[in-house]
Amino acid sequence: MSIRTLDDLLAEGVSGRRVLVRADLNVPLDKQTGAITDDGRIRAVLPTLGALVEAGAKVVVCSHLGRPKGAPDPQFSLRPVAGRLGELLGARVHFATDTVGESARSTVADLADGQVALLENLRFNAGETSKDEAERGAFADQLAAFGDAYVDDAFGAVHRKHASVFDVPARLPHVAGRLVLREVEVLSKLTADPERPYVVVLGGSKVSDKLAVIEALLPTVDRLLIGGGMCFTFLKAQGLEVGTSLLEKDMVDTCRNLLERSGGKIMLPVDVVVADAFAPDAAHDTVRVDGIPSHRLGLDVGPETVAGFSAALSQAKTIFWNGPMGVFEMPAFAAGTRGIAEAITKADAFSVVGGGDSAAAVRALGLDESSFGHISTGGGASLEYLEGKTLPGIAALEN
Repeated sequence: MSIRTLDDLLAEGVSGRRVLVRADLNVPLDKQTGAITDDGRIRAVLPTLGALVEAGAKVVVCSHLGRPKGAPDPQFSLRPVAGRLGELLGARVHFATDTVGESARSTVADLADGQVALLENLRFNAGETSKDEAERGAFADQLAAFGDAYVDDAFGAVHRKHASVFDVPARLPHVAGRLVLREVEVLSKLTADPERPYVVVLGGSKVSDKLAVIEALLPTVDRLLIGGGMCFTFLKAQGLEVGTSLLEKDMVDTCRNLLERSGGKIMLPVDVVVADAFAPDAAHDTVRVDGIPSHRLGLDVGPETVAGFSAALSQAKTIFWNGPMGVFEMPAFAAGTRGIAEAITKADAFSVVGGGDSAAAVRALGLDESSFGHISTGGGASLEYLEGKTLPGIAALEN
């Protein structure tokens, strides 16, 4: 893979030049207060932004947040992000109240060397996500006008064929930021020649979301540990009662086929925590997987499963984890995710947390982020990379 890097750009000199940085600042916000509840993605782009500021660039940052419908929507404004980014950088971040309009043009024009501006949410413009190449290209033209060079540091968006990710790099000299470069280096370790045993832990709610990565990984992994809501479709495929647990009926035959083809590589839970309802205060207890009552639903893996999965992880030299083991947001159903995460940190292995809910769980449960080899900022992007798909944002940087 041949991609120019931020260091290549810095070596050419960026003092006084406008550098357009595509960041992934899609942070979770509290629905009541609008406060940022996890600033991990903001922190992840600091090394790239800090280097550009120090080198005297005029830094223009753009990002999406949430899924607005191609028009301004106050609940998805990046204004709170501008405030937090300024706190972390230790300098004011100038905020444009639109993306490519009058506010953006004047904000960028007024930047001094070493200053940072943040444009309003990219997805307030229909051109950002449009499947019409002309509409997307027109928006990319407007964005590219704000930069003399382009840096992609938004790994969480590189699997999207969006204007700011795919079309802008065709219009400007372009490089990969420090975060994107690190993500690609780490994930290529998992696909090229991982040190063995190679153990993958998959959780989350749906088998259908993870089917492609399971198909891609089965030939290469030594063990595949499956928990979360998706495990109940596998248990159903074994002929077990799963009560009112999450179930994808149309995937049962697929799961049965995967189990038959896996050669014993797939490990499923042996016990689960079942509850009367999907609620934090619901009555609950632990049962064997062959004893799930028909009127109850599974919301976490049980302690015997954690012990079995932990034993497999203790033998690993390479670990990839994507997806929680249960509804970790509710304390009563967080023990499985916590137990597996702690087992990963104790293993003498190179470990990668595959973004999304897994990364959120690490932070929500107060675990030491530095005890994992790498925590990805892109759940969907990391899975598609491991599937062997071409990621539009990476392909655009290679051109």
